[in-house]
Amino acid sequence: MGAIGHALSLAGSMTWEILWALILGFFLSAVVQAVVRRATVIRLMGDDRPRAIVASTGFGMASSSCSYAAVALARSLFRKGANFTAAMAFEIASTNLVIELGVIMFLLLGWQFTLAEFIGGPIIIVLVALMFRVVLRERLLREAAEQAKKGVAGSMEGHAAMDMSIQTQGSFWHRLTSADGFTSVAHVFVMEWAAIWKDLVAGLLIAGAIGAWMPDAFWQGLFLDGHPVLSAIWGPLIGPIVAMLSFVCSIGNVPLAVVLWSGGISFGGVISFIFADLLILPILNIYRKYYGLKMTAVITGVFYIAMVAAGYAVELIFGLTGLTPDRASARMPEAGITWNYTTWLNIAFLILAALLTLRFFRTGGRQMLAMMGGAPASDGAAERPGPNGDHHHH
Repeated sequence: MGAIGHALSLAGSMTWEILWALILGFFLSAVVQAVVRRATVIRLMGDDRPRAIVASTGFGMASSSCSYAAVALARSLFRKGANFTAAMAFEIASTNLVIELGVIMFLLLGWQFTLAEFIGGPIIIVLVALMFRVVLRERLLREAAEQAKKGVAGSMEGHAAMDMSIQTQGSFWHRLTSADGFTSVAHVFVMEWAAIWKDLVAGLLIAGAIGAWMPDAFWQGLFLDGHPVLSAIWGPLIGPIVAMLSFVCSIGNVPLAVVLWSGGISFGGVISFIFADLLILPILNIYRKYYGLKMTAVITGVFYIAMVAAGYAVELIFGLTGLTPDRASARMPEAGITWNYTTWLNIAFLILAALLTLRFFRTGGRQMLAMMGGAPASDGAAERPGPNGDHHHH
């Protein structure tokens, strides 16, 4: 019992530490998704030229989501006419370059990790775009596009098919503060939470358990701690593999990264581990359903190489500038709940979350949750366009 208690209290402390940041991140993401129209996104993502890749990255950063939702969203963009490489850039940005991930890394690991995330992410996107230019053949893309058109139901399908942006005209601020705007933000907010809560809980519990039960010696052996050069070479190679096997999506990865970092993985290794949330086994299986086996193999290889390379780049840049953080400052949040600024922020943001949730259930939220379960998606109902080709959900 003591061991389970220890693991749960670690998980609980982490949850408390990052709660307000999660709510803030999802709120900002909901605001953007409620006010920016999906049609605009697709228009700007039509090819793999630098401008389209930059636009896709920007949209991805703005529409944060967990890895599963990001993967579903990228497929729906690809199906609606976005370029495949642009859709992948969007997917990488929306799990790895988002505000809440940066804030949580800042709280649990320190500012250097947040900076490394925003340096490493663009490196990955550029490398992926360049490698795709070399390896993606017309035939492979055609096969992937045919496969993507088949209705593959899953819990993220209904979520990704919904364009919840409001149709009200006027300025950004006017649209946001309208009644429709508030409803739309509430809908996106709750749906995003519904999409990720299982992963988040799993991530916190796994991190709590590993932090409490795995002896440090195991990690030090695995990460070659004590051999600075070897460990710097080995870290980025092993990081994504640990991520693949940990099954946890982007934000849930950060608590586990704390465990690995205190366990002796190199700085670049932590970064490549955090970026590899798009290669976890359940997601590879989703790629297989979405794009077929060949394309999945290509995505896996290209992503892995780009993540390892970004890990090395970060290791080098931070090593040369002397910014590599000190491992001793890494800590698992042990304190539990104390009356400090975190508590005030959590209370304020919990009130915001409660207001949005209330609005969600008062404006037809239940049906949306039912749709997200993927039941209607299997008979194509979720994909039925509105009068002007948009997906309307009122």
